[in-house]
Amino acid sequence: MKTITLAQLNEMLSCGVRDFSDCLFDSLDLSGRDLSGCCFDRCDFRGCNLTNANLTASTFRNAFFCGSILRGTLFIRASLHSADLRGCDMTDADISGADMYSSALQDAKLDGLIYDENTRYFAMRCPEKGAFIGWKVCYGRRVVMLLVPEDAQRVQGTHNEVRVDKAKVLTIKSVDLRESYADAHAYVDENFVYKKGEMVYAVGFNPDRFADSAGGIHIWLSREEAVAYLG
Repeated sequence: MKTITLAQLNEMLSCGVRDFSDCLFDSLDLSGRDLSGCCFDRCDFRGCNLTNANLTASTFRNAFFCGSILRGTLFIRASLHSADLRGCDMTDADISGADMYSSALQDAKLDGLIYDENTRYFAMRCPEKGAFIGWKVCYGRRVVMLLVPEDAQRVQGTHNEVRVDKAKVLTIKSVDLRESYADAHAYVDENFVYKKGEMVYAVGFNPDRFADSAGGIHIWLSREEAVAYLG
C-alpha cells in the first residue's frame, strides 16, 4: 500500500489523476476538499479529517476509515460497498443515492445522517411492523421456515440478513424438499434447537442493527438466500 502525502495528493489531482486505489492516507486534513469522482477502492484513511469534503460519485469499496472524521461529508451517489466505517463520526453526512451494501457502521455516530429512497442498503428492507416469514439453514442443511410474530423485535444492517428475538418454527425440510424433520440444530450453537410447531427465543438479543454478529436469531427473507449463504 502506497502512502500518499498531502503534497503528492495535490500534485496528482492537478495532473488529472482520479484513481487512488490501494493507497494510505495517514492523518491528512482533507476537510472541505473536492474529491468527487475519484476511485479510493481498498484505501486506508487513517485518522483523516474529511469534514465537509465533497466525495460525490467516488468509490470506496473495501476502504478503511479508522479514526477518521466524516462530519458533513458528501457521499452522494458514492459506493461504500464493504467500507469499514466503524466508530466514525458521520454527523450530518449525506449518503443520498450511495451504495452502502455490507458497510460496517457499528458504533458510528449517525446523528443527522442524510439518506433518501435511492440510498441502497441503509434503511431496513425487512418489514418493520407486523409478522413475516423468515428462513435459516441448520446443521445437516435442514432448512427451517420461521414465522416472526408481530411483536417480535427485528433489526437489519447493511446486508440481507435479519436478526429477530423470537420466532415460531413452521416447517423443517431438506434442501431438495423431499424430507421433513421434527427438529434441527443451529450451526453456531448446537444446543440451540428448532422444533417444529414451537417458539424459539434468542439469548441476549442485541437491538443494535449494525452489530452484525450480535445476539439474535439470524434469518433470511427468502429460502433461496438462506440456502445460498452456506453454499
